[in-house]
Amino acid sequence: MKKTVLLGLAVSAFAVFSSEAQIERLTLSSMVQKTNDALIAEIVSSEVIRIDHPVDGPELYYTHLTLEGTSLRTDETERVVVTFAGGFISDEQGAWNSEAPSADDIKVGNRVVAFYKNAVNMGGGLQANALYASHGGLFRTVDSPKGVVVLGRGEGYAIGSNVRLDELSKSVKTLAKQEEL
Repeated sequence: MKKTVLLGLAVSAFAVFSSEAQIERLTLSSMVQKTNDALIAEIVSSEVIRIDHPVDGPELYYTHLTLEGTSLRTDETERVVVTFAGGFISDEQGAWNSEAPSADDIKVGNRVVAFYKNAVNMGGGLQANALYASHGGLFRTVDSPKGVVVLGRGEGYAIGSNVRLDELSKSVKTLAKQEEL
């Protein structure tokens, strides 16, 4: 119970920091506007860390996913660490977060699209590239006869329905250019 309350405080602190609602309906356009980048990438590693902070409290757990892939905005090859609240170091050390991506979504070796935004302090003084909207910022992919398909998550998510990666990439580039104007 204590871990859940502390994690709730950390998530609340992040929501206050970012001045974003915790539950937010997103379109692809709004997701591109609110994030620093989006990658099509392979998850190459996963690490859970614990922070004991004098103000934010003890036992703050965060999961770092190392992604290697290509920016959907710029087509540049990148290696980026994205972070979300929650995770387990062991069966007894960690915190569950209902907004975190599922264990199946974050398996090492998965190919995903991830939207992220730099956060100055996610809680406990942690500066990181926050996975935007937690589980709502991560989308799995599958190979199909017509190319890679990004799996949509339904109405209210930035990618509501399945879309081919080439079409998504084109849309993200167009939206990013519009944002620059």
